[in-house]
Amino acid sequence: MTNDDNSVVQLTAVRKEYSDSVALDGVSLGIAAGEAVAVMGPSGSGKSTLLNLVAGLDRPTSGSIVVNGEDLGDLTEKGLALFRRRRVGMIFQFFNLLDDLSALDNVALAAQLTGTSAAKARTRALELLDELGIAGRRNLHPAQLSGGERQRVAVARALMNRPALLLADEPTGALDSRSGEQVMDLLLDLNQIGQTLLLVTHDERLAKQCATRVIHVVDGRIASTSDLEHTP
Repeated sequence: MTNDDNSVVQLTAVRKEYSDSVALDGVSLGIAAGEAVAVMGPSGSGKSTLLNLVAGLDRPTSGSIVVNGEDLGDLTEKGLALFRRRRVGMIFQFFNLLDDLSALDNVALAAQLTGTSAAKARTRALELLDELGIAGRRNLHPAQLSGGERQRVAVARALMNRPALLLADEPTGALDSRSGEQVMDLLLDLNQIGQTLLLVTHDERLAKQCATRVIHVVDGRIASTSDLEHTP
């Protein structure tokens, strides 16, 4: 399913309350196919809450969230899990790789969880690792990889099921500057071939390099939006 207006993400008047605070207060936001949107703001402003709601990891107190034509409010917990596996790829600050699996198996597992055969999953996983320049590290476990290599494995895993939307939560936050630059280049390349991105970051350089639009969130509300132009 797709939306007529070509939007991959549509939030309408989204509010998220916790017992003693309001994390998001009436946020409306649309993200078109092929956009790269960076969400910035101080700690506690609601950035990660926004990402978790779009991923279906949490539910809003009120308002609606539609991703790739799916109204997340209509989905059961099982439906949300299937939605995450099939429609959304996620990249985390600390990689979230399984320590007892090789790089190849970490990536392949994402497809196997959707019912893809092990052989097909491993073939695609190897293709992705090759595209990301780390096929030679495929049999190593996460502890044997550098931070930059682990994040590349995480990116490959996120892309495994050809997601409509790639979500990234501080993707360079745990990396040294060189590895961070490599991941920035990778995200930029993905967006330039059409991948829709939504990333949360404190890193202004990452936002400026990778995003076509930057949204600043303050106290649970969108305070400002700015479009960025990238020269080839």
